[in-house]
Amino acid sequence: MGDEPRSFPFPYQPYSIQEQFMEALYNVLDQGKVGIFESPTGTGKSLSLICGALSWLKDHRKRKEEEAAQLLNSSQIVSNQQLSTSLAHSGITNSTEPDWITEFVQKKAERDLITKLKEEELKRRKREEQLEQIRHNSQLRYSLKRKKDNVQEEALRLLQLSKESRESGAVDCLEDGEEELIVAEYESDDDTKPKNIRYVDEDDDVGDLEEEHVTKVYYCSRTHSQLAQFVHEVQKSPFGKEIRLISLASRQNLCINDEVQRLASVHLINDRCMEMQKNKHAEKDKGEEPKRKKGVTKTVCPFSNHDAVQGLRDESLVKVRDVEQLVTLGKEIKACPYYGGRSAIPAAQLCCAHSQLTQYMERYRNRLKAKNLMYIKQILFVLENLVRVLGGKVGQNPKAQTITHPGPELHTINNFLFKAQIDNINLFKVQKYCEKSLISRKLFGFIEKYQGNLLDTATKENYKSAGLEKYLQSLQRKDNHDAHSPDKKKPADELQPAMASPMFQLESFLFALTNANKDGRVVVHRQGTVAQSFLKFLLLNPAVYFSDVLKECRAVIIAGGTMQPIADFKEQLLFSAGLSPDRIVEFSCGHVIPPDNILPIILSSGPSGQKLEFTFHNRETPQMMDETGRILSNLCNVVPGGLVCFFPSYEYEKCVYAHWEKNGILDRLAAKKKIFQEPKKANQVEQVLAEYSKCIQRCRGGKDALTGALLLSVVGGKMSEGINFSDDLGRCVVMVGMPYPNIRSPELQEKMSYLDKNMPRVDGQSPGKVLIENLCMKAVNQSIGRAIRHCGDYASIILLDHRYARPNTLAKLPQWIRASTQVQSAFGPAFASLRKFFLEKKERNSV
Repeated sequence: MGDEPRSFPFPYQPYSIQEQFMEALYNVLDQGKVGIFESPTGTGKSLSLICGALSWLKDHRKRKEEEAAQLLNSSQIVSNQQLSTSLAHSGITNSTEPDWITEFVQKKAERDLITKLKEEELKRRKREEQLEQIRHNSQLRYSLKRKKDNVQEEALRLLQLSKESRESGAVDCLEDGEEELIVAEYESDDDTKPKNIRYVDEDDDVGDLEEEHVTKVYYCSRTHSQLAQFVHEVQKSPFGKEIRLISLASRQNLCINDEVQRLASVHLINDRCMEMQKNKHAEKDKGEEPKRKKGVTKTVCPFSNHDAVQGLRDESLVKVRDVEQLVTLGKEIKACPYYGGRSAIPAAQLCCAHSQLTQYMERYRNRLKAKNLMYIKQILFVLENLVRVLGGKVGQNPKAQTITHPGPELHTINNFLFKAQIDNINLFKVQKYCEKSLISRKLFGFIEKYQGNLLDTATKENYKSAGLEKYLQSLQRKDNHDAHSPDKKKPADELQPAMASPMFQLESFLFALTNANKDGRVVVHRQGTVAQSFLKFLLLNPAVYFSDVLKECRAVIIAGGTMQPIADFKEQLLFSAGLSPDRIVEFSCGHVIPPDNILPIILSSGPSGQKLEFTFHNRETPQMMDETGRILSNLCNVVPGGLVCFFPSYEYEKCVYAHWEKNGILDRLAAKKKIFQEPKKANQVEQVLAEYSKCIQRCRGGKDALTGALLLSVVGGKMSEGINFSDDLGRCVVMVGMPYPNIRSPELQEKMSYLDKNMPRVDGQSPGKVLIENLCMKAVNQSIGRAIRHCGDYASIILLDHRYARPNTLAKLPQWIRASTQVQSAFGPAFASLRKFFLEKKERNSV
């Protein structure tokens, strides 16, 4: 294309920075590099990613098809240059062999390549024809409805079968359903896959529409809501009707089987789903196996009907849908959306896991094979030693065991294994056994069946004196007696559902212990009682996991609204994973708003002349809290609409609020703006935001004497990320102090120590110190970026601390904010600039 700029399909005329973004993105994808893209929130980043990436994908596919067509043209002789290029991609190069051998190898490679291309072309055409037929088949909906009736009958049959299996009599002295609670015979430690076990995605004809060796774009985000927003942007884009997009999510988000969904835990849902799939295919193969004993019919998922799943897959391929839309479609046609679309451990749960697993082993000892017993005993040994490391004993109530030497300890993985005396246990094999035997799932079923009859923390004395059966009987009698006693109202916290089997967490912890010794640490935290103590794994080197992504992907794009500062990000995640600097491309752009629509101010002192330095030692002094109140009181006089004030922590916000209540500052603030506080509980955030928004709308209409609302928030809290304070919801954002992390945290100290030993110095500073500064500024940038959301928006940003003016700190603000930042040593000039800023905006909007 030469130097001419590319033209990208876009739903409207893109901003210039969006065009630059898409151009840079296209080049990174085309050259197979790793791009770090920063585009401020509110600049249409998602749409730029979609249109830029899908434009490249469309062009890339077209080029591949043209290359294949040239080679498939039988009337055209492949030139030496074409052949060399093709063979180079196939790994065939010139050698020192005789010419006739080289020619023979080249000819054979050419024939093989052409044969492969022909097969792929036939598959592609067949695939496109199928998709086109599905896309334009107006009768598809009716055929799906006809299938739905058949599926409904099958679902009812399977549900009835499941009910009958639960109501069947005991087998071999086991109670109803207990057969499924016993782990299957564990024959070997190798990786071979068990025979006669297939899953729904392994059926022979499922892959009709799948593409081999086809370049795909994977879009990953931290939350499902962000993914849903991205899918909606795709639907609105020019590619919305031609792109094939599948929303991938966990079974927890896609499962429509009520029996499975009620399990709540993602581990239980996964295990139950896979078990039901196994049962389904075991039913298919039962003709090859000896006849089962009466009463052991196993549950099969009624939504795994092959025809229905195929119909759901077809529908999802011809129309872009998000996760919720996939679930709705799955319920409509009775098909599984999952297959249609495709570590702190509290000591109380460690003791509970030991108790539950011991009782499980005692009940089924005569039914368990030798290797199962061996591994269960190893797990019990590990659990007993983990509890001992925390200062407790598994035979006693963890809530009654007081810790004599409280405090945190940090260990390398190897040191922890030695301290816990489990260094002689092969954790890789134990972890594999847990995974293959589904012991956690079996234990959960056991606990669920005997809920209320099992002792949370069984004592050795109980086992010795009466045995498990007698003890369970005594518990049953006690439960019957308690059933006639008056109900006692339990606190709300006790009504929360708890994980019935903590074995799932133990599995995760054991897996973490298989990391390399230098890449992680184990935190042993003893406090109060054993029940309050915990173990935690700290991953120091995330590059060990990210390296697989870098190796297997053609290109990687890491995009965000606030990526600065990125020096440590590159060093710890990319360079440490073996990526060379020449493969990294950085892109950063300004905002779509004009420069005079933002007023960032670094304020060094308050109205009374008090120097603003919110260090941990002096931020709770009356002088600093009073000065903060005076600043906000003045700002409320000139800032229209909403004012959002961020504090470094919940504790400090609570401390300041209480101080203002005592000295009358809170009343003065409340006389100008209604005050809202960020809730700690996530389920209350939406309600607070709704009331905050209604208050501002009411004040804007002149229906209230107040000028708006003041929202007291916390850095890193519920409202510092993912919440948009656009327009009047956030005309001013105030940052109180610098939100440095707790330097006394053992975990943070260990991370700093690890970086100092393994990473190079940055501008003469130790990597550990740079980490602290960067964590602080990343949190600041995330919070202050909540205000400006579109090209017509405007807001002011006030940073209350003179330390923000330090060159190194100032340089870590986003460029679009840093370029307009004023450093004010006195409050008077800063207040004058702020009043002028909002007066100009008011006059402009009134014209």
